[in-house]
Amino acid sequence: MAIDKVYRRVLTIAGSDSGGGAGIQADLKTISANGCYGMSVITALTAQNTIGVSAIHPVPVDFVAAQMEAVLSDIGVDAVKIGMLFSPELIRTVADKLREFALRTIILDPVMVAQSGDKLLQDEAIAALKQYLIPMAELITPNLPETSVLLGHDNFTTAAAIEEAAIELAALGCSNILIKGGHLEGSDSNDCLYLGQEQRFVLLPSTRIATRNNHGTGCTLSAAIAAFIARGETVENAVRQAKEYITGAIRAGAAYTIGHGHGPVHHFFRFF
Repeated sequence: MAIDKVYRRVLTIAGSDSGGGAGIQADLKTISANGCYGMSVITALTAQNTIGVSAIHPVPVDFVAAQMEAVLSDIGVDAVKIGMLFSPELIRTVADKLREFALRTIILDPVMVAQSGDKLLQDEAIAALKQYLIPMAELITPNLPETSVLLGHDNFTTAAAIEEAAIELAALGCSNILIKGGHLEGSDSNDCLYLGQEQRFVLLPSTRIATRNNHGTGCTLSAAIAAFIARGETVENAVRQAKEYITGAIRAGAAYTIGHGHGPVHHFFRFF
């Protein structure tokens, strides 16, 4: 029987969210909803729900490496999305394995704090993230608090200040920067994409949706970008289509009641 179809393959390297709204679970839903084949490397287990994170159990780094070896040596990938990496040792291990397989189509979401405010990254891991992974990535997708941590300063209250921050982040070695504006005050939630090789900014405007179901939005957006890049889109087009997807998922998820805190977005809103 002739084989005439291939999957667009996306690997997510991230933590597991037992509540299903963020992390590996959100990534796999997003990857599937956007027409790709999802695979996972679990870096940490979290006891988590819509209210918060009650416990984190890091996966041993050698087992993370074994998961990566198993997937990359057999199935291969078209794009990689990286989320929660708990420790500097884990960051170095992931970077070494990505380098071993010569992977460059990497979307890095520098997850540091959960929607509930719970910390998800050790302090000493920030320097390792900047040294080992950011220079390998095709795109990084920090929100404003994560941008502040990476740069060591804040005051990103104007569009000009956010653009300056994007240029400063690009100096860490990643040409393309997407600074998410979800933490901006007011009715707008505009994102800023900096395309470093072209030295060009792209504003991605949107109006804030009134909902408490915003758990996992960052994970979902970065996974969607990875899916569209795996499907052959440019960084700019992938980000635009992912922004459209996450906006629809937030809007649809706002209609649901689930849990007692920050619920998830509706990853499959296009299907039901």
